[in-house]
Amino acid sequence: MAKGNKVLAFLGVFFSPVISIIILLASKDAYARYYAKQGLVLAIAFIVLFVGLTITIVGAFLIPILWVLCIIWWIIGLVYSLSGNMKPLPLIGKFAEKLKF
Repeated sequence: MAKGNKVLAFLGVFFSPVISIIILLASKDAYARYYAKQGLVLAIAFIVLFVGLTITIVGAFLIPILWVLCIIWWIIGLVYSLSGNMKPLPLIGKFAEKLKF
């Protein structure tokens, strides 16, 4: 069980990438920083996928599926952040671990 600020970890995933960056810059809590990175990567993935799919014809069919996938990732991140354990998000969590903040 990780000893960390679950509230900051939750906020890092729940709110915008701006809050994640603020937590990364201001907090020394490793647990909160871990989930702030997860939230930041989730937001970046969300934006990149939507921009990429919006400019393609195939994207019109995939956007509803992507919405569901991103909401599932978001809910998983929220649950993980409150669990007390540092678990990466499926598929995108490994990218968050590479962030140097």
